[in-house]
Amino acid sequence: MRDKTQTNSAAPGDRLIRAGAVVFFLGALATLVTVTPLFLGARPFPTYMYLLSMLMGVGFLLAAAGVLRAVTAGRRQARAAAAER
Repeated sequence: MRDKTQTNSAAPGDRLIRAGAVVFFLGALATLVTVTPLFLGARPFPTYMYLLSMLMGVGFLLAAAGVLRAVTAGRRQARAAAAER
């Protein structure tokens, strides 16, 4: 019997996980850029660069929300499958 989900269909939460990964890596890049002048002895960047570093946490929270959404959808699907039996 064929599986009902298609291989190219996105599961619930996939977009949140991808967006969270992108935001996290942007925050990681901002962190590297912000910390580099401290090691080189140059003048530090302004405050907004440190605030951009906070994107790492925001991206992590987005990805975690996507994972939780995928888990709840999987549980819901498992309950529906068990109810059909």
